[in-house]
Amino acid sequence: MASTSQLAIPLHVSYIKALGDNKDDLAYHLTAHLRMNAVYWGLTALCIMGHKEVLPREETIDFVMSCWDDEAGAFGAHPDHDAHLHSTLSAIQILLMHDALDRIDVPRVVKFILSLHQPSGVFAGDSFGETDTRFLYCAVSALSLLGQLHLLDGEAKERTVNYIVRCRNFDGGFGSVVGAESHAAQVFVCVAALAILDRLDVVDEETLGWWLCERQLPNGGLNGRPEKLEDVCYSFWVLSAMAILGKIPWIDADKLTAFILSAQDLEAGGIADRPGDMADVFHTLFGVAGLQDLDPVYCMPADLIEKRGLRKPWKALERRTE
Repeated sequence: MASTSQLAIPLHVSYIKALGDNKDDLAYHLTAHLRMNAVYWGLTALCIMGHKEVLPREETIDFVMSCWDDEAGAFGAHPDHDAHLHSTLSAIQILLMHDALDRIDVPRVVKFILSLHQPSGVFAGDSFGETDTRFLYCAVSALSLLGQLHLLDGEAKERTVNYIVRCRNFDGGFGSVVGAESHAAQVFVCVAALAILDRLDVVDEETLGWWLCERQLPNGGLNGRPEKLEDVCYSFWVLSAMAILGKIPWIDADKLTAFILSAQDLEAGGIADRPGDMADVFHTLFGVAGLQDLDPVYCMPADLIEKRGLRKPWKALERRTE
């Protein structure tokens, strides 16, 4: 019988396996714009729980390739959707986990990514031009995973780093654009992008470490910014940034672990944003991520990133052995 004192891996594996079984369900169609990301979330969670085989390899690869936007030279979130940086990164991550990067037209994808680099140094998400530090991270991470980060070098790299610096606030955190308030998810994308670019020297590590550890609430959960509720997904956003900065000891790891475990659905499987709410695959991944071995820079299985020679210095939450 599963309990809130341990990660209910069999239940969570069954929950992820069942996602998408009912394609007549309205919710399935309402989330089409997230389909590529959801496959990445589910597959990554399965990988770090040791059950990658649950999602059939060829079927998964076929879905990814069906989302190829040949006009743009990148991937959309669903077949016939326009290409976007976010779904393109998810596609790369999925194919990498299945050792199928050879299915990608790398030069075309790289051309798509670099075409979205703006004069300011930020990246747009797609041809419609929305800019955000999230998309900057997607671009940097994707180029690195493809082995093409050298194409973002010199003046282009400095523009990218300088944009992140301009998004830095007095509290050490980072916002989505220049002038936006600090938010834990944006802190993650900026810190992780800087780690990939080997430019963590521009981070005020002590001030940011303080701001991040202040995200922990009395119940052990973490929030994304001051005066907000705790949410399991920040177990990744906050914890990963702290791991990269070497500040994990600044939070109460036992209380955080207990909070994540308390948000499990011990009947149907999956993890919710907080105890008592409905589980979803997004929070399932980021809840599991707080408890299993996930590379905090790339948000992928740590052993896979290490094998590719991409591991950056970081120190994870100490794992429970019982």
